[in-house]
Amino acid sequence: MPSAQHLRAQIEANLAARIPSALTPLPRVPSPAAPTGIREIDALLHGGFPVGALSEIVGPECSGRTSLALAFVAGMTQEGKVCAWVDVSDTLHPESAAALGVDLSRLLWIRCGVPPGTAPLRKLWSRLEQGLKVSDLLLQAGGFSCIVLDLGSLPAEYALRVPLATWFRFRAAAERLQANVLLLTQHACSRNSAGLVLRLNPGNVLNHDSTIFTGLEHKAELTRQRFPQDKVLPLRSTAGPTASRGGRDRKQPQNVQTAEWQARTVWAGPR
Repeated sequence: MPSAQHLRAQIEANLAARIPSALTPLPRVPSPAAPTGIREIDALLHGGFPVGALSEIVGPECSGRTSLALAFVAGMTQEGKVCAWVDVSDTLHPESAAALGVDLSRLLWIRCGVPPGTAPLRKLWSRLEQGLKVSDLLLQAGGFSCIVLDLGSLPAEYALRVPLATWFRFRAAAERLQANVLLLTQHACSRNSAGLVLRLNPGNVLNHDSTIFTGLEHKAELTRQRFPQDKVLPLRSTAGPTASRGGRDRKQPQNVQTAEWQARTVWAGPR
């Protein structure tokens, strides 16, 4: 009687023309990663932002959300790649971006305006609609290694009403083009379409000097990573031994993987 291995090889040989490797799935190749420009974040993400995926950076104001995105764009433009920044609320400061190393000649800055005669209650909706349409057109055109969609100033009631089909379409386009799509928000809204979700907390003021502001210390939490760079990436690690209650073992609360980094001002100098 032939062995199971021999039968498998025979079946796959007969089905090779229609279903290659019918019984032996192909090994999963880890998705490439692009460095973020911040050493601590790269260590947390095992290399950087996944290429060909939608990455969502969530955090309130002064959480380092824009600084992280600018650091990533700076690295991309310095490598000669072209990026786009869809600025829904017109908050990008070009001088600050250039100070962080962004090559402005390789950055397409799109400022979403408000059509004349738009009612105040429709202003944010108009900006949001413009930002989504422009991002869609950029992904259809191709040629951009990174597209940043900045929705950071929009309240949750606006961002959460974006149809899930829109984020799914962005994710599919990023995968097809092997480009990075960064979504900056205050509240996570892309749901399962995001290959990576990084949550940032408000930064703490550095206390190296009591009278001069020298920078902020930021903290990031990895809350979702669809395709980790290694085979097993534990998003949570057990904090201490298990506790017994009522004859049953109960695990202690677990901590999300985090990373901390500092954003220092120019006048503070290197440390």
